[in-house]
Parts: sequence; structure tokens; C-alpha cells
Amino acid sequence: MPHTAPSSTLRTSIIGGGPAGLMAAEVLARGGATVDLYDAMPSVGRKFLLAGVGGMNITHAEARERFLARYGERQAQIAALLADFDAAALREWIHGLGIATFVGSSGRVFPSDMKAAPLLRAWLRRLRELGVNIHTRHRWLGWQPDGSLRLATPEGERSIASEATLLALGGGSWARLGSDGAWVPLLEARGIPVAPLRPSNCGFEVAGWSTTFAERFAGAPVKPVSIALEDGTPRQGEFVITAHGVEGSLVYALSAEIRERIARGGSATVRLDLLPQKSLEQVEAALRKPRGSKSLSNHLRGRLGLDGVRAGLLRELSDTATRADPTRLAAAIKALPLRLLRPRPLDEAISSAGGVPFEALDERLMLRELPGVFCAGEMLDWEAPTGGYLLTACFASGRAAGLGMLDWLGNRRR
Repeated sequence: MPHTAPSSTLRTSIIGGGPAGLMAAEVLARGGATVDLYDAMPSVGRKFLLAGVGGMNITHAEARERFLARYGERQAQIAALLADFDAAALREWIHGLGIATFVGSSGRVFPSDMKAAPLLRAWLRRLRELGVNIHTRHRWLGWQPDGSLRLATPEGERSIASEATLLALGGGSWARLGSDGAWVPLLEARGIPVAPLRPSNCGFEVAGWSTTFAERFAGAPVKPVSIALEDGTPRQGEFVITAHGVEGSLVYALSAEIRERIARGGSATVRLDLLPQKSLEQVEAALRKPRGSKSLSNHLRGRLGLDGVRAGLLRELSDTATRADPTRLAAAIKALPLRLLRPRPLDEAISSAGGVPFEALDERLMLRELPGVFCAGEMLDWEAPTGGYLLTACFASGRAAGLGMLDWLGNRRR
């Protein structure tokens, strides 16, 4: 570690026990600082653990240029964070904890047992060995007039003096796991700009499914299917029908653009290709074959393999005249319009957009208006789709902030 100083002279505080805060704690402890980490929840890493329930997707193995493109307008800032701690470096760090990883068929990277808990246990064991002090049920309340930190604890309010502080408080989604956005007014009261927190990697509502469709198909996965915004490139995968609309990985991949289009125009229309493996000409040719006494549903099933929830969507989103004309029906199957009206509430989203803009921070991730106070993780103003990109940037930003704190503290000592 390039920045080292005697632990007796550097007392640091970290607010937030997610991946960014824990990574900064490791960097600081290795750099010789005394580290106290505070988290409002009864244990650290709660959102990290829940995100791994269905399989801990830690990062992605795709090429660097494509990887960085996932961060949209903030790819330049995220590229700087990943410059010396990218996806490959993150995998090596995980291996150093004794956890093997593998690359799935989609390019996503997982721990060998697909679980988050063993990784977190090994990491916390390392942090304890490094001397990191973890304090749970300690909620940050802001600052005292003298600059010390205000913390609500089980024993009452405390004031903590710290030479440098990292805020790694998460975004505004999944409040029950600690990411509740309560930090926003605390920073705004000190003159720090904060972009409004908005849902990201979220579901969207439609005008309203029919009762029959909602009762039959809510919770059903739609696959194989491709989805595209009206002027966009189709993406193939799957999504899920909900009582209110749609959600799932294919929707999450487009959530930022869908959300922005809704903000500009009041709604966003996506086109569903219900048979991405077949061309328009193949679909129309199959539909023109005589069906005799067969119903349209049986004809679609027998000729095209189109049934279940995909056939249900076709009935739900097309009219009788379209279904009676093979040319129009083929066009609907290949580009079925679905109008989305609004994102689901922020607290239901996997992650949030908005937060502290990079422009309010220096290159060390220190707030320009609050020397000695640093920010990292999801509370920064960036977003990315699921697939390991969120976690990778959180880890990298925590590491960068830890190094920045050591650099700033070392300069103060000199």
C-alpha cells in the first residue's frame, strides 16, 4: 500500500458498512490508520447479502470498453476509479479471501458456491485481524458545531472526533436494509449539492393489465423475448410480469433510458419481439398456413410455439382486427408495443440514481466544501445495470476513497 502512517496519529471514521465502506476500511487499516466503522443496522453488509440470495453476481468478465460503457454518462469518472482496481483485480482480491470464482455462460462472475455469506464472513474476519472496529446500531445524525460526528447509539447520542470521515451510506432503495437516503438533507444543510434520488434497475407500471391477464400471469417470466425502445437496439433475455407492469433483468438493462423518456414525455413505449429466433417473414409464412378448425391460440402454439404468457401478452396488447390479419399479426408478434407510464417506487428498486455529483468532489473523492469528508459507493451520482457493474464500482470507489483519505492525512501531517 503506497500510503502508510503511524496508526497512533490517524483516526478515521467510516459511516456505512456496505461494500464501499468495508473496502475503504481495509485500505485504511493496511495504511496504518485507526478505523472505526459505524452502521445503523444490527449487522453490516445487509444489502450485499440480500443481493446474493439468488446467486452472488460479483462482477462481469466482458471487455473493458464494453464494461465501461455500462456506466453511461459517468463512464469517465468510473473509469478513473477502475483504472487500478477493475473486474480482474476484484476477482483476485476475492481469491485472496479464499473464495474461488467462475465465469458463467453470460459472462457474469460468481463465487464458486454462488453465495455472498461466506465471502462476507471471510472479509469481516480479515478486517478484525487488521484491527478495524465495527460499531453496529450507530446511526449518523450529522455534525456538531465543532465538526465532530453525531451518532445515535443504543446508549444514547455520542459525539465522535475524527481526522477524516468517509460517508458510504448507500442510495435510497431498500430502506429496510439501511439504504434510506436519510443522509440527503444532512449534506444539503451543509451546502453540498445532491442530485435527486431516483429508482434505477427498477420495474415499471403500465396503464393497467386486464384482471384476467394479471391474475393468470403476474409473476410469470417472459422468455425468450427481446425488447427495444422505439429507436433502440433490441436486447434479448427475459423479464417478469407483475401485477402493476413489468420488471426483471431485461427491463433493468433499459431502466435508465426508460425513466428519462418518461420524465421527458410522460411515458415510454418499448417494442417486444415475442419470437426473436424467427424472422418477420418466417412468422408471417407460418401464420398464412391454413388452420382449419383450429383456434388462433392452437394455431400460434402449433405453428410458432407461441403460448403461455407470450401468447397472453399478444392478446392483451393487440386488437381483434390485428389478430385477424396475418400480416398485421406477424408485425405485432415481432414488435408488440408496450407503453410504460412510471417507474415503481424508489424503495422497491434494486439501486438508485442521483446522489452526490462527482463535480462536488476532488480527485480523492473528498468533498470540496468539507475538507476531510469523503464519499463513496452508491451515494455518488452514477448508475449501472445489474450484472456485477454496481458492485464493481462500489468496491472500486471505496478503495479509491480509502487511498484518498490516506493521501490527504499524510499531506496534513507533512
